Amino acid sequence: MLAKIPATVVTGFLGAGKTTLIRHMLDNAKGKRIALIINEFGDLGVDGDILKGCGDEACSEEDIVELSNGCICCTVAEDFIPTLEKLLDRETPPDHIVIETSGLALPQPLVRAFQWPEISTRVTVDGVVTVVDGKAVSDGVFASNLEAVDAQRKADENLDHETPLSELFADQVACADMIVVNKTDLLGADEAEALTAKLTTESRPGVHVVKTSMGALPVEVLLGQGAESEANMDGRDEAHHHHHDDHDDDHDNDHHHHHDHDHDDFETFVVERGEIADPKAFAEQVADVIRSHDILRLKGFAAVEGKPMRLTLQAVGPRVDTYFDQPFGTNPRTTRLVVIGQAGLNHAAIEAALTA
Repeated sequence: MLAKIPATVVTGFLGAGKTTLIRHMLDNAKGKRIALIINEFGDLGVDGDILKGCGDEACSEEDIVELSNGCICCTVAEDFIPTLEKLLDRETPPDHIVIETSGLALPQPLVRAFQWPEISTRVTVDGVVTVVDGKAVSDGVFASNLEAVDAQRKADENLDHETPLSELFADQVACADMIVVNKTDLLGADEAEALTAKLTTESRPGVHVVKTSMGALPVEVLLGQGAESEANMDGRDEAHHHHHDDHDDDHDNDHHHHHDHDHDDFETFVVERGEIADPKAFAEQVADVIRSHDILRLKGFAAVEGKPMRLTLQAVGPRVDTYFDQPFGTNPRTTRLVVIGQAGLNHAAIEAALTA
């Protein structure tokens, strides 16, 4: 059976920085062909215009689809499913699909739509990424421009319910597989830490809360989460059952997104060791290290005593997958692991734990 194409849902309020996050992802796609579905309406396709300027092999113009008939969570059947089918039916389908919801769309109905029989065998939700305006949320207002949120809410004639922002925010947090606290450059270190800790307690167990300032998230952290969110709806339920929406125009409030940015908030390093004796025990050891040190991703390969094949290892959070992929041949039989996490990881302790 063909592998399902992964889709990432990017949600978050107006001005949180969703578009900036996606621009950065496209600029650093590393050869991945990415298609975008943008929930745009009421305005002249502002996000679409921005993203069409990406001029990169990662996404051509035909890879960007705008849904402009109102709230994506209200138009799943007539709008979203057919759009997704068109992308999947292409002669060369994309490697990954990224869906940017409008600012106040509920992520839950969208994720549940991936259970629909028309698409359920062909595509899976790789992860729901909720982008948070760190400064606004820390100040208790959720979005930095509340007037703009209100204006856009009124502009959507399909909108049949109005819901308090606090409830919508709770929905976005409840559905997340990863929460990106953006604009942390506008917060003090203690404020950023306090907000991250609060969001960690408010989200489901195992959800990573990461900090960044310009949506500059490494692609290998953002994509490839393998969450299969549509099959794991426990705990993601809405706090209420209203529909609501808003148009998203992140870049208006993200005036500094043109600056060059790097991944100062994240770090990557390599740990090498000799052969391992027992793959199962080693996978458990790796999972323990990940939990103790809050590592985001860990990937690499190991040499197993007495086995000619290389053991490939990939971990997202504490979930570790291993499989034998190819013979070592003439290559040296070493174990080599790449560790990815937020800046400030304790290299020496992690290396000691992985080589124990």
